[in-house]
Amino acid sequence: MRNMSTEIRKQESCMILDSKDMRKRENVYFHIDVNNAFLSWEALYRMKELGKAEDIRTLDAIIGGDISKRHGVVLAKSQSAKRYGVKTGEPVVAALKKCPHLQLFSPHMDYYKEKSRELMELFSRYAPVVDRYSIDEAFLDMSGTYGLYGDPVAFAHKLKDEIRNTLEFTVNIGISSNRLLAKMASDFDKPDQVHTLFPEEIPEKMWPLPIEDLFYVGHSTADRLHSLGIHKIGDIASSDLKVLRSYFKSHGEVIYNFANGIDLTLEDRTEAVQKGYGNSTTIPYDIKDAGDAYHIIMGLCESVCSRMRKDTVQAVVLSVEIKDSNFVVKRHQRTLLSPTDVTDECYQTACSLFDELWDGSPIRLIGVTANKVTENGMRQMNLFDMESHDKLKNLDAALDAIREKYGSDAVKRGSFCEKVKEDSDSGKHSEPPKVK
Repeated sequence: MRNMSTEIRKQESCMILDSKDMRKRENVYFHIDVNNAFLSWEALYRMKELGKAEDIRTLDAIIGGDISKRHGVVLAKSQSAKRYGVKTGEPVVAALKKCPHLQLFSPHMDYYKEKSRELMELFSRYAPVVDRYSIDEAFLDMSGTYGLYGDPVAFAHKLKDEIRNTLEFTVNIGISSNRLLAKMASDFDKPDQVHTLFPEEIPEKMWPLPIEDLFYVGHSTADRLHSLGIHKIGDIASSDLKVLRSYFKSHGEVIYNFANGIDLTLEDRTEAVQKGYGNSTTIPYDIKDAGDAYHIIMGLCESVCSRMRKDTVQAVVLSVEIKDSNFVVKRHQRTLLSPTDVTDECYQTACSLFDELWDGSPIRLIGVTANKVTENGMRQMNLFDMESHDKLKNLDAALDAIREKYGSDAVKRGSFCEKVKEDSDSGKHSEPPKVK
């Protein structure tokens, strides 16, 4: 993490917590994050698959998409490119202006997925529970493994070295008694390091850090916190919770708890990963009109619901995620009156969530996720929608059957035949398109 004192770095490099203390801890989590994953994996791809001698990690290099399309953003950068001010997530064209001789390499996602799979398989050899958090990071629940591997910190060093020696890329490992603090710890000094952040270490290691380093604090939240005179994570931790709620609503309570090391979100992710159906898409242009967003949401709901129907499950909770043009991510969820796998029911709920969530900022990504699914969902009786529910289920069944036989493009809903951009160009606000 940024701005960490030299003294703390020295302590981290040699610190092994007392073995008796580690043995007493009921919960021990590792958060393992690949150092500069896409750049590291692309370097391996070029050397091992293409036979190139040059290691692009030593160059002024970035991994990025097609400049002519929306995916033309910096996915990863080398350390030397970072010195020119190149940032992950910025447009490739902007990065080239900062460093004209910058070398651009296109990503090979299939290879990256294979490297990720190898990493997760290695984790599974040692950890009772592996919670994959993204393509290049995972949580390992190491609780109760002291008898197998001894001191967790010492074992983490061995695991880190095994990854470097066998898979030929490096990772950081953060260790704590909950997932949040483990994730914070893994983001300390990089690369190829092991760090701890247990609750008793929070005042020394986490509170002096800038608020931007706290999980769930984005640019807009950070700007507003600075305007309130809150600059360090410790300032958030010592703030009046009522004040934070008044300015940030429920998000204020989240960051207050995170600043105090209380994990309210990440602990539930294992269930979400195992029992969730989700889909998201990055849009090739900035969404500025609700009508365009509704069409995207319909497509996502079709994908999510068709997968649920195939597995004969129904969702109890539906959530919507949006990422704006400044890469600020917002999420909102709702518990449904009755479990459902009906596309239109999920779509109407998702549009409602979107309306509550969106503040008008240009959108680059939308996601829909169905959580807490059940195989025996009992529907709440409702005289007003029972007939329409049955009709919609029959419609979904017919569409599924046609697509199964003739392909996914054999039939489309009428709303997809409309030009998505017409209302956006005219500045007109569209109502959510009904199923046709």
